[in-house]
Amino acid sequence: MESSAQQAPAALAGRLRITEIFLSLQGESSTAGLPTVFVRLTGCPLRCHYCDTGYAFRGGEYLPHSAVLAQVAAYGVQHVTVTGGEPLAQAACLPLLSALCDAGYRVSLETCGALDVSQVDARVMKVIDLKTPGSGEMEKNLYSNLDYLAASDQVKFVICDRADYEWARDMLAEHRLAGRCELLFSPSAGQQDATRLAEWILEDRLPVRFQLQLHKILWGDEAGH
Repeated sequence: MESSAQQAPAALAGRLRITEIFLSLQGESSTAGLPTVFVRLTGCPLRCHYCDTGYAFRGGEYLPHSAVLAQVAAYGVQHVTVTGGEPLAQAACLPLLSALCDAGYRVSLETCGALDVSQVDARVMKVIDLKTPGSGEMEKNLYSNLDYLAASDQVKFVICDRADYEWARDMLAEHRLAGRCELLFSPSAGQQDATRLAEWILEDRLPVRFQLQLHKILWGDEAGH
């Protein structure tokens, strides 16, 4: 019998390639600390140098929406984050997001900002990771995504150094992001000193939320958290 990864594309229509589905505490964003089910989709068109989920670039298992919803329901919590990899690289992600909302979950989407978010269900909280120069993927930013920000959405900047910080600070002004949605500044782990980043934010009185990755503080780089 052929494996799911070997099935013809037509047989996989409506299915999602899933790396893992697991329960953890949300480690970032405005819902940090809340028990959350993470649905991690496989594959990503970007290769940010600091990526900590390279294991999700390939492999995975093809599952229909019904199977994903059943696994999410088994955990018995209300917050669900669809992440990757890059979830929007799979067309079937959009109907999954709507199905999760229809089921009554509070749903967030973690996306790299390089793929169009205009068709994402309005009930979903979008967390758009705008890539800084230090990521190595700044040229992939799709700035038109900022036109689709709602007050409940969030824009995240992973800061690798002082140049990244100044670039991100300029982006806030250039795109008039302050007051439109929540803005997140995170130090690149092992690269940007967290205390220095906090001090820069305070010096400039930036209207942003400084954040550390709670899950890494608790569990390090262990997969499934």
